Amino acid sequence: MARVRRGFKARQRRNKILKLAKGFHFDRRTKFKHASETVRRALHYAYKGRRLLKRDMRRLWVVRINAGARMLGTSYSQFISALKKKDITINRKMLSELAIRDFNAFKSIFDATK
Repeated sequence: MARVRRGFKARQRRNKILKLAKGFHFDRRTKFKHASETVRRALHYAYKGRRLLKRDMRRLWVVRINAGARMLGTSYSQFISALKKKDITINRKMLSELAIRDFNAFKSIFDATK
């Protein structure tokens, strides 16, 4: 069986990792072994971070809606329950924006739930 010269494909594979390691410090940028470990960890944290961001944003929206609802004399859970009973479909992101930026519109939605 003929021997396989690994120059091109191996270099291509290593360069892909080293390109992702751009911006790291010291050996983490230049040495393949260090760079591959760091890049793998960085990609894992990036994946995890995208999911945590969704969670954090939803918590922020809930806090904002709760603050607006408390100003109108009810709680978040009662307000959301009333919205569902009246079949008003508006997502939490938009409700929180209304509570922060346009309180009169938020109040009109609240009045529609009565």
